Amino acid sequence: MNTRLVFDADLIRRYDQSGPRYTSYPTAAQFHGNITESDYRKWALHSNEDPIPRNLSLYLHIPFCDTVCFYCACTKVVTKHHDRATAYLEHLYKEIAMQGSLFDRDRSVEQLHWGGGTPTFLDNAQINELMSVIRSHFTLRTDDGGEYSIEIDPRSVDHGKLQVLREAGFNRISLGVQDFNPEIQKAVNRIQSEAMTREVTESARSLGFNSVNIDLMYGLPLQTIDTFSETLRQTVAINPDRIAVYNYAHLPARFKPQRRIQEEDLPSPDEKLDILQFTIEYLSESGYIYIGMDQFAKPDAELASAQQEGTLHRNFQGYSTHSDCDLIGIGMSSIGQVCDNYNQNVRDLEEYYRLIDAGRLPLDRGIELEPDDLLRREIITLLICHFVLDIRALEKKWHFDFAQHFGPELEELRQMQADGLLSIEPDQLQGLPAGRLLVRNICMVFDSYLKGGSTGYSMVI
Repeated sequence: MNTRLVFDADLIRRYDQSGPRYTSYPTAAQFHGNITESDYRKWALHSNEDPIPRNLSLYLHIPFCDTVCFYCACTKVVTKHHDRATAYLEHLYKEIAMQGSLFDRDRSVEQLHWGGGTPTFLDNAQINELMSVIRSHFTLRTDDGGEYSIEIDPRSVDHGKLQVLREAGFNRISLGVQDFNPEIQKAVNRIQSEAMTREVTESARSLGFNSVNIDLMYGLPLQTIDTFSETLRQTVAINPDRIAVYNYAHLPARFKPQRRIQEEDLPSPDEKLDILQFTIEYLSESGYIYIGMDQFAKPDAELASAQQEGTLHRNFQGYSTHSDCDLIGIGMSSIGQVCDNYNQNVRDLEEYYRLIDAGRLPLDRGIELEPDDLLRREIITLLICHFVLDIRALEKKWHFDFAQHFGPELEELRQMQADGLLSIEPDQLQGLPAGRLLVRNICMVFDSYLKGGSTGYSMVI
């Protein structure tokens, strides 16, 4: 595929609006509380009965953090009391057992991800015990061929802890950094030196971790092109396999910690755009490929290879190389996808405990997809991963006439075609280099749930 990208600032300004990040379709905003435990058990049973059952992907949410990062919008519990993890793990083990009983043991876990919060809030013994419990209820791979990843706070790990993680089965790590500038770190309450991050990365390499990802964020208080260029230089020097560069969305009404950030310290929309443009140019010149959205990867990284081969996928963890998995979300707030339907656990810790103690799956909400949802999901996934639609292949698979079914959508896309975001042919819809940064906008045209507006989402840029 053509991976060329054109940065057109005027075009970006024109199309910059709030919209979903499409880690699912329908998005979590469409989840509702009418999904029951009986529904979920039915989905699990059906997934087992498939002639060739899908492999499994497990996501475990560890909500605890020692300190609060002011920019954070994740579901978390901020505490210095590490003993609070004990009760949580006891309940997590019960949920793992309940979930494990629903899925056949011959279904291999191809992906495992611990997120948070800060998973490395757990001590070494707890990490080993949790992994042991997972293995007792699910079939993990033993050949290091799965994608087993964990989010790392470099401030909470050393070589010894990394060794524990590697021996436990993890082969990928993701490091939260956001920015290396000391003043910016102070403004967002996350003090973390470049030397500390480099040391963790080098230790991970020496222990045989297959992939290292670093998360950065643009749009933070006090950021300028000059400050962020230094962060980029330091990041590239560390040489991670992947770099995620997220757009900071300032939503203090929704996320209380963000109220500690002074709005007057935030870069203006034009300054943010300049930072983004510089970031794309710098990382491209440094040998990284723009995968899409906020992801960059080395040419030999798995994401880049999957995109070239047409097998790239997107789920709640972002871009993925596995599209053939049922995703089981475990822990408070976790989201799952089983048998083409979505579910989410309760987001309140005490309610999570109450439901587990009652012997119930801690479900809160979800959505059962209709055929039109499935069709639109495939279209959005193809666009956001590969920037192209093979219309004839879609028509053959779904037994419909694309132009007739999506007549209003095609009319809406004509203006994007005129602006150079994409080309429209009878047999193909192709994103163009100027449209790669605005692929969310193209996807939004096919989102039937946005007809009433797209409020409540972050800005595209």
